[in-house]
Amino acid sequence: MADKQISLPAKLINGGIAGLIGVTCVFPIDLAKTRLQNQQNGQRMYTSMSDCLIKTIRSEGYFGMYRGAAVNLTLVTPEKAIKLAANDFFRHHLSKDGKKLTLLREMLAGCGAGTCQVIVTTPMEMLKIQLQDAGRIAAQKKLMAAQAQLSSSSVAGAAEPVVETRTTAMQITRELLRSKGIAGLYKGLGATLLRDVPFSIVYFPLFANLNKLGQQDPNVKAPFYVSFLSGCVAGSTAAVAVNPCDVIKTRLQSLQRGVNEDTYSGILDCTKKIWQKEGPMAFLKGAYCRALVIAPLFGIAQVVYFIGIAEFLLDMLPKHRA
Repeated sequence: MADKQISLPAKLINGGIAGLIGVTCVFPIDLAKTRLQNQQNGQRMYTSMSDCLIKTIRSEGYFGMYRGAAVNLTLVTPEKAIKLAANDFFRHHLSKDGKKLTLLREMLAGCGAGTCQVIVTTPMEMLKIQLQDAGRIAAQKKLMAAQAQLSSSSVAGAAEPVVETRTTAMQITRELLRSKGIAGLYKGLGATLLRDVPFSIVYFPLFANLNKLGQQDPNVKAPFYVSFLSGCVAGSTAAVAVNPCDVIKTRLQSLQRGVNEDTYSGILDCTKKIWQKEGPMAFLKGAYCRALVIAPLFGIAQVVYFIGIAEFLLDMLPKHRA
């Protein structure tokens, strides 16, 4: 493959640039996904992705759609860099004398990449989810307070308004480290592995084979639009395939609960309660949002990665030094 000739620093920079561009474009949809997945049958604040985004803008303003984005923008660079570079590393070491990888070896390379990335992904998702879901919980409390005020208006005076106390990622991090140590940031590690490893097993082989269809010459890169479309198709397919694991991960990593919402002791307990109380379709909550997030995110990632923006930047460095 042509991408084997790209240096490791270039791979890391390409992955970081791709992640930053992709997250900036699709973060509001990711916020809607988190809120849709976290709401249980007791108090449903949102009926769809568009309903969630409209209500978020009304109650929190335009930038409310980007709550938690700073965490992602900070950590997505190492996360995407590790994922893409690790996949290339494993593909290179699993290949025999430059021969084409078998499907099994491609899946093993993807498995290795997914396992490596959770080092960064787990704390990133942990912090992001708290910030993304805070608005939903605050809106639910305001609604409950308004309903209680209406029902008791004939008996008591006006109730005090519910004021949302906004926390930052640093505050959450310090509190988790103080109370639970480093393990607090890695809550839901098992569920993250359960999501990201199968995702990579599906995504990377599917992308590689779709991308090859657009290569007229095996030694020449596919056109950028082929890489983009291949990344979109492979990303959305893998995202929907592992969505049940993403629902479980999101529920387990949420520290705050809405009114009358269940708590979970682990993966099995979470799976059982969702199945019994919300039905099997609950495992597909936010699936179309996740597909809309992952498709352009990985499409953009692969275009940046295969174009090799970092190679140009690194080539320019000696000229500036001279």
